[in-house]
Amino acid sequence: MRTPEFRSPVARAVMPVLGGVLVFAAIAGFTWAIAAYISDGSTSTSDRLAPSTFTIGQVESLSVTVEEDGPLLFPELGTAIGTRSIVVDHEGTVAADGWRVYWAYPADRDPTCVVEQVVGTSEFVDCDGRTIDVTELSPPDEGVFPTVQDRTTLIIDLRGATMATTP
Repeated sequence: MRTPEFRSPVARAVMPVLGGVLVFAAIAGFTWAIAAYISDGSTSTSDRLAPSTFTIGQVESLSVTVEEDGPLLFPELGTAIGTRSIVVDHEGTVAADGWRVYWAYPADRDPTCVVEQVVGTSEFVDCDGRTIDVTELSPPDEGVFPTVQDRTTLIIDLRGATMATTP
């Protein structure tokens, strides 16, 4: 069977363009359908789009890591500007107790002043070049807190962060 050939110059110019437009329309429709499925048609956030909890790991190993290397810095949890960057610290000798969470910016600055950790210490350098201790970081709003599940797994509850536009 012979493949169809377009004889007129207009058909030879227009048909490939129409074919390309149809391919792009199919790709756009498929992308829209996947996005609609993921969001369930809802305009509000969901755990599929923005999880409200963040599982960090086993408390035994994490407490040893914090003791040896300082607090854990988790930058940019779901944002490009770091407004959901958090620092997780541990105090005490019992691995399942004494967990604290802070926003990764100083308490006396706004969320745009994201800190950088001095490697291996509990000190941070802010956007102004000041060296501050982990306790001088901004405490989280209510609704953002560490939870130890089954006395083994550390989870950070971020529901307070996902409800507000900025912490």
